[in-house]
This record gives sequence, structure tokens and C-alpha cells, in this order.
Amino acid sequence: MQYGLEMRDEGALDFVALGALNHRLDPGVVPFRKAARCDIYASGAEFNVAANLADCFGLRTAIASAMVDYPIGDLIAEGVRSKGVIGFYKRFEHDGVRGPNMATVYSDRGYGVRPPVVFYNRANEAAAQLQPGDFDWDALFAGGTRWFHSGGVFAALSPSTGDLIVEGMKAAKAAGAVTSFDLNYREKMWVPWGGRANAVAVYKKIVEHVDVLVGNEEDLQKALDVKGPDVERASALDPSAFVAMIAEVREKFPSVKVVATTLREVLSTNRHRWGAVASIAGETYTAPVCDLDVFDRVGGGDGFAAGLFYGMLAGESPGEAVKLGWAHGALLTTFPGDQTMATLGQVRGFAAGGSARVQR
Repeated sequence: MQYGLEMRDEGALDFVALGALNHRLDPGVVPFRKAARCDIYASGAEFNVAANLADCFGLRTAIASAMVDYPIGDLIAEGVRSKGVIGFYKRFEHDGVRGPNMATVYSDRGYGVRPPVVFYNRANEAAAQLQPGDFDWDALFAGGTRWFHSGGVFAALSPSTGDLIVEGMKAAKAAGAVTSFDLNYREKMWVPWGGRANAVAVYKKIVEHVDVLVGNEEDLQKALDVKGPDVERASALDPSAFVAMIAEVREKFPSVKVVATTLREVLSTNRHRWGAVASIAGETYTAPVCDLDVFDRVGGGDGFAAGLFYGMLAGESPGEAVKLGWAHGALLTTFPGDQTMATLGQVRGFAAGGSARVQR
């Protein structure tokens, strides 16, 4: 109970995520309007966490999502399998022309003073058609599940996806799993569904069932309507603004026992300062601040979440769990793609104060 939570010691699955799968097209440092080729990655915010926990931390993980039976779906499903993640899918047939489709994320890396650019094609996305009743939660959780996770990007896809998250959270709680949610507020994605006012209503409905919440002070203000400082003026690395908002989060959502976020100051596209902070069972824990030479920043926050969740599931002290999240998120920015290529030994070494000296 060191986190204020009761966590199962074992189960058939350590971690189940609910979210949208997509494929990311990455032309590297070349802007898309000049690109001649690109790398393709299976992606998705919730899947990224499951993939990191399986590939780096050796946990048994799964993703519940939509899958379309056409070549892009096959490509993404293969990407899921390659990370050691089990797929539980509501399947859709593609009509050969209009879909439904697996979403596409276009994301170049930028360079120096030129920032990365991210845009989407989510037209007729299969995951947006998911709704309560699409998954047999009793069967999925039957062998025991220790942790259930979803996020704000999936909640924003359609009027039904938020209700599906609530359904999954309730079923997970009934099965004895810890529940987590990454706020991941994306203002543009809520425009078709009533804007911020509707987003706040959906988020509040979900967070009532959440044990562990991930999100920065801007997410807390815009997604949960928690009062806070001017996010444009607050220091990016000063945790005090975030910590000051936690009391109101706990008052509004008494089920939430852990609130955590990364702290990032962007000096240039390839040079960041990186920290992390969490409020756990009423105590504040911070990670060191380090300088990052960033290869690909996409997925750093999901990397932090995975390391934090692993630390909690492994029974680490709260402070060590925060440092493991901080270390894994930092390492993830040094790899191409959205998911980890780190080993557990590398994460623990960096968390303990390791350096970039050559390993022989």
C-alpha cells in the first residue's frame, strides 16, 4: 500500500491498454513537402506504453483496439506482435476505397531551430467507431490483470470512445486492476465534438474511475478545469506549479492516488532539459534535471509513463519509480520511432546516475 493502492501480485496479464492503433510515417529530418521516402512505425499513445513495458521491462502486456482487415492493418498488427504485445481486436472490413481505415500520423523530426511537425489523417478511422459492448471484458480479465490504461487521444476520437473507456475502467476495477489515464489533451481533436466544454465533461467522467493520472499542469487546467498558474509563464522545469494543483485534483477526484508528469524545457529541437515530478499518496517526489540530446522526441512521455508504471508494479519505492520513468523517457528520445530500444539494465543504470561513457 506504499502508493495508497492495492495491487495484485500476479495475473495472466500485467498490463492491458485500451486505445487507437495507427501507423506513423517518418521522413526523418526532411519536411514532408520535400520527402522522397519515410520509415513506418506501428504506433498509438496507449500502445506505446504497452510496447515499452513488454520490450524493455519484460511484462506481459496487451492492447484492446480496432483492427481493419487490409494490408495497413496487417502491417500494424505485425508491429504489435513484434513488440511482444497481445492484440485483442474488434475487427472491421475495408470496402477497398473508403475504409474504415487505420489512422496515419505524419511526423518529421525537425532539426535545430526547426521544430518537428505532426499532423494526421484520421478520416473514417476504425477506432473512432469503437463503443461500449465491443469487448468482452470479463473474458479479457478472466486470468487476472494487474493494470489497465487508456488516454485522452483515444477519448477524443468520437462521442463513443469516452464511454468505452469508462466501461473498461469499471470492468478493470471490478477485476482488481489498478487503473491509469494519460490526459494527453489535444485541443484540435475536440473541435468536432463540442470543443473544450465537452472535453472537460468526458475527462471528468473518466477520471472518476482512475487511480494513477499522468498529465502536466496545462492538461490539468484544460482537461479537468483545475485552477492553476499561467502555463505560458510558468517555468518549464519548476514543479511547484504542478504540485500546487494536486490538492484540487484530489478534492475533485478522490480515487486518484498518483499524479505524475514530465518536465521539459525545449532549448532547440535536439537539445532539451528533462525532469519529472509525481505526487504519490500525498507526498511529492522529483527526478533530477538532465540535458538531453534528442534524436526523436515522439513517445518520450509514453516512455516516462511505462517506467513509472513498471516501478510501481515491481514494488519499487515511490522515488525510485519516478526516477525509472524519468530515465526511460530520457533514453527513449535517443532512439528512432515511438517505442523503446532500451534495456532494463540501461534504464536502471541511468536512473542511478549513469553516464554516456562507452560501455566495453
